[in-house]
Amino acid sequence: MPRVKNYNEQEVLEKAMNLFWKNGYETTSMQQLEKEMGINKFSIYASFGSKNGILIESLKCYNRKLQVIISKMKAATGVAAIKQYFYDFVDFSSEKTMFKGCLITNTANEFIGSVDEIVKKMLTDYTIDVRSAFILKLKEENVLDQIQIEQKADYLIIAMFGFSSATRIFNKEQLENYIQNIFKSV
Repeated sequence: MPRVKNYNEQEVLEKAMNLFWKNGYETTSMQQLEKEMGINKFSIYASFGSKNGILIESLKCYNRKLQVIISKMKAATGVAAIKQYFYDFVDFSSEKTMFKGCLITNTANEFIGSVDEIVKKMLTDYTIDVRSAFILKLKEENVLDQIQIEQKADYLIIAMFGFSSATRIFNKEQLENYIQNIFKSV
């Protein structure tokens, strides 16, 4: 007879996602996951297969949450929508007085060169999605040609990666200055 899960998989997954988001993949132990998720290793392995499986599901969970601010950006107009995305990201990435950065960026920084292919594809797909949204918003301005739009989108996605890391270290005033400077040239 199959075992009945005595936990909500989405809830325990969000707990794992937050742990990876704060600590990173390598520093997060199975023991920490067990404690944070409130389930035993058997249940973790039965639901997710491995620590890497938990990371993959955590990245999917994170992306679903991030889609809220991406959708907000897509619904707004022009460069102002992109700038607002940066501000919305500050709120999205904060936990009380601590900023966690971006789980995607944190994972990319941690796994440089040795990332699992599934994780690498997820990170790439996320970047492509956000960059595509930036391109659409830049086109709405009707100011730049296609090459300039592509170049600005590259600049903005790279700025977003830097900004994501910066949110873990700098205060709100410094982040405000960072955003203002990014958009001086856009």
